[in-house]
Amino acid sequence: MPSSLLWAVDVYGRVYSLSTTGQQWEQCRHAHLEFKRVSAVQQCCWGIACDHHIYLNVHASDVRIRYQEETYENQRWNPVDGFSDRLLPSDRWQWSDVTGLTHQPLDSFQLPSENWEWEADWYVDENFGGEPTEKGGWTYAIDFPATYTKDKKWNSCVRRRRWIRYRRYKSQDTWAKIPSEQTGSLPDPFNDISCGGWEITEEPRGRLSLWAVSLQGKVWFRDGIHYLNPEGSVWEEVSTPGEVVQISCGPADLVWAVLWEGQLLVREGISRDYPKGSSWVVVESPSPEVGAIHVAVGVNVVWAVTKDHRVWFRRGVNSHNPCGSGWIGMVGEMVMINVGLNDQVWGISCEDRAVYFRQGVTVSELSGKSWKAVSVPRDNERSHSSASASSLQSAGCYFGGEVHLQSQASVLSDVDSEAEKATEGAPPTLEPDEAPKPRIPKVTSDSFISELVSDREGQIGRHEGPPTAAGPSIPEEEGTEWSNVDLEEAQTHLTVGTVADSAETCSLSSVATYNLGLEEQYGADEHPLWAWVSGGGCAIDSHSQLNWFNSTTGLNSSMQAMSLSITPTQTAAWRKQIFEQLSERSKREMENFKHYEQAIEQSVWVKKGSMQWWRDWKPYKWMDVQFAVEQFSGAEGNKDGILFIYYTFNEEKKYLHAFINEVTILVPVLNESKHTFAIYTAERTKQRWPIRLAAATELEMHDWLALLSVSCCDSRGIHGPPSKQAIWSVTCKGDIFVSEPTPSLEASPYPMPCDQMFWRQVGGHLHIVECNSLGVVWGIGYDHTAWVYTGGYGGSFFQGLSSSTDNIYTQTDVKSVYIYENQRWNPVTGYTNRGLPTDRYMWSDASGLKECTKANTKPPSPHWTWVSDWAIDYSVSGGTDREGWQYAADFPASYHGHKTLKDFVRRRRWARKCKLTTTGPWQEVPPIPLSDVTILPCGLKNAVEQVLLWAISNKGDVLCRLGVTSLTPAGTSWLHVGTDQPFKSISIGGVYQVWAIARDGSAFYRGSVSAQNPAGDCWYHIPSPNRQKLKQVSVGRTSVYAVDENGNLWYRQGVTPSYPQGSMWEHISNNVRKVSVGPLDQVWIIADKVQGSHSLSCGTVCHRLGVQPMEPKGQSWDYGIGVSSLLLCS
Repeated sequence: MPSSLLWAVDVYGRVYSLSTTGQQWEQCRHAHLEFKRVSAVQQCCWGIACDHHIYLNVHASDVRIRYQEETYENQRWNPVDGFSDRLLPSDRWQWSDVTGLTHQPLDSFQLPSENWEWEADWYVDENFGGEPTEKGGWTYAIDFPATYTKDKKWNSCVRRRRWIRYRRYKSQDTWAKIPSEQTGSLPDPFNDISCGGWEITEEPRGRLSLWAVSLQGKVWFRDGIHYLNPEGSVWEEVSTPGEVVQISCGPADLVWAVLWEGQLLVREGISRDYPKGSSWVVVESPSPEVGAIHVAVGVNVVWAVTKDHRVWFRRGVNSHNPCGSGWIGMVGEMVMINVGLNDQVWGISCEDRAVYFRQGVTVSELSGKSWKAVSVPRDNERSHSSASASSLQSAGCYFGGEVHLQSQASVLSDVDSEAEKATEGAPPTLEPDEAPKPRIPKVTSDSFISELVSDREGQIGRHEGPPTAAGPSIPEEEGTEWSNVDLEEAQTHLTVGTVADSAETCSLSSVATYNLGLEEQYGADEHPLWAWVSGGGCAIDSHSQLNWFNSTTGLNSSMQAMSLSITPTQTAAWRKQIFEQLSERSKREMENFKHYEQAIEQSVWVKKGSMQWWRDWKPYKWMDVQFAVEQFSGAEGNKDGILFIYYTFNEEKKYLHAFINEVTILVPVLNESKHTFAIYTAERTKQRWPIRLAAATELEMHDWLALLSVSCCDSRGIHGPPSKQAIWSVTCKGDIFVSEPTPSLEASPYPMPCDQMFWRQVGGHLHIVECNSLGVVWGIGYDHTAWVYTGGYGGSFFQGLSSSTDNIYTQTDVKSVYIYENQRWNPVTGYTNRGLPTDRYMWSDASGLKECTKANTKPPSPHWTWVSDWAIDYSVSGGTDREGWQYAADFPASYHGHKTLKDFVRRRRWARKCKLTTTGPWQEVPPIPLSDVTILPCGLKNAVEQVLLWAISNKGDVLCRLGVTSLTPAGTSWLHVGTDQPFKSISIGGVYQVWAIARDGSAFYRGSVSAQNPAGDCWYHIPSPNRQKLKQVSVGRTSVYAVDENGNLWYRQGVTPSYPQGSMWEHISNNVRKVSVGPLDQVWIIADKVQGSHSLSCGTVCHRLGVQPMEPKGQSWDYGIGVSSLLLCS
């Protein structure tokens, strides 16, 4: 589990963070101001400081936030000057945006705030559509606007070129003030803030919704926050039916707020296009007599706190019913509540001001079971030596608290209903042993909001009662800053000025402070007093193992006492005595059996069971069969076996059999209704005709797979983890397989056929895998999470001897399931779901041949579970309109994101996420999600020598991993390599050649990469094959291969040490999905449409034959296993 942070603010305004992998609160040393509240997400944290301004803390990352500014220089040709900046009056600006409608000269671009900096000066983009342009970067057209080409023609009358400049966000891991000068009428000071909304849509990346409440009860929304603009653009006021005191925004479309009167507001109409929503709905307080003071929302939960500090849970809340159906009272009294990731709940207790975590919160039980205190120390438990008066003013005075001197300690009292009643009648008398006890400071939501939403008439009417002495009084300092929340109430208290009101109530305006600079704020045995907590960036769930609740002091002391009672001399004597006794016993027992003959194990065991077998000839159907595996051990300890399938056809008993040592792979097959797997042998691989079996339950299928896998490994003498030279692959379903190479695999002239390679499964689930000959193996999941191989084996359904006991960890993966909604246009009703008889299904898969509706579409297999609802997917190739539709002339055709007069059909894609949890020898490499990875292929050298590893993030950034060795395969940190555009594929060869493919299909070569300079110097643009866009590249020692978007395999000719860019592309093969080149230039591909004796196979592993130093392209293909796999080999 990667580390994430829980944020909190103590009563003195200091900000702390607690890591999920840590055991102490870390203070934010760079926070020069005292903070009142914070609202955290995984990538950043927002806060309100004592100066009432909002600050942003963006977590540092190895990939810097870079924003590309661009403008276009336009020119027109005339007979006198040629191409010049003398344009026609009807032309666009000389410097403009891509549309030509906005004037954008180079000097008009300014940094948004002081938190940004320019990387370099303006330069010309000489890349056009994946191909390099002529020097100068000009593209030509007949007129503005038109289709531009990189070649100048006789009728090219206009031209333009793009200028690029990057700016970089520099204020990371520090609190940066959010500028507010963009608005005409600046918002008044803020008193609450809440961040969320990142699950409303995945596009644009990193978009957040920031809601804020001002002191005057107005609600503001920060627009334009996303990954490339973390500060946002402008504040926009959102009208409300009343004055708001607090607001909460969930990860998705839930936004609740609390009114002054104690009622709650729910925002409706929040969507991708309208993140601010459309209207408010009033929800009554959980208790009619007591109003609400605080609310917290998650994805499907709403928690609230009333003025009596009772905690309430709202049932029936979801995206379709954001208001819920009713309140449920919960155990515990809290000052405030916060809902974090996975709907986990945090709170601050009213009694001791400690942070509490709600245990037992799951999808099926969102309300949880019990509260548990977070008991961890701070990083400087005794180092808090001073605090200014402003710290108390920021944490206490702002929220309406007062400071009084009691027993040389500062104690801030809360609103006391009994004291309010006492001020209206006779002064109460105190017994000698009933001296007032010091109260816990309450300086945030309960003192501030409770006072604000309490009965104003009762507060104003208190001056009619006689004053009551209650302890030592502190004269009010002159020049004390008054809160401007309620001026009428402030004048009332100022007129009375009694000691009783000062001692027993939390006035919003009358504040007394004194200097604590000579005192420690916390004693030696005192726990910190918290004012606010935010778990929006804390990625935990009910199964997470945390070290926040365990106290090991007593255990350590007892162990220490026990160890001190036993001396080393006694330990040595005991060991010697035990060893002598065991030796004598062994000698005595062996003498009694000397005359027996040496035993040799020759055993046979059989396992039988009932299964279903797919008869893939007429009649094609599933048949009930008896399945048996017989394994025997020879005199020399070697093992072998046979598997039998007994079935009955036409009342005749028949059987199939296969020898265990002939099985080449066991593959789980995804099936919505059956738990199936396939058995391949070398002969059946050639025929594309495996044995398919189905078990009754998932557990039974896993038992058979584990048993057969162990039997196959025993028959071949393969045990333990894969070797460092192993070939790794993943299927299109995400299963991981390895194969141990043999010298005969590359033997000449008769190499071992590829279909005889034995593949065994390794636990885990990956989308991409990459390795080298030093045993460094990395993988990437479907959710772009990076994983590194730990050296173990087994996991998943492998147990006992078939799995290692250590180096096995929990692994999760998330993928999206897509379905398409199709419509056809008719003159009467427009676009409708009534298509022609020859049309595809109105709800279908991408091909349109299979009907897929929201109701009947299930996860890929029973191992996957849904974790989201169906939502429109806007990140479709070709673009979409605001409702997610793509248009075309007919089915199927090329789709585009805007409607034209010739478009008679349209479609849009719906996505739903599902999650898989398994185990395997993999550890996560946080925090940057990746889309591709490559490792330097090398021989077995020094174990501590650094191995170059390059990767591409899911945003297209190029990264170089530092500190990767065979002993530390995970490395230490990322080094960002600058690029002018996002990339999608990368590969490094045996002599430090780095090739990459950009998202526009163009190829690049990185120059001057070496062990001393792992990041290289600059990129060289390599022309793509004619009219082809490349999608993947792989580099060996001297060979470079690439695959284009049409499945063609290309070989780069002319690659030499003196000219590593090569000279031209040569076509090798088609129907290729992926290519992998080994350290000795051996070539492996994943091929589609491979002909077998029974069917066409998709995703077949193929090996290139005849690859020699003088013949680097090879001669022919050897076809191997075909299980829709994606291969990367060392």
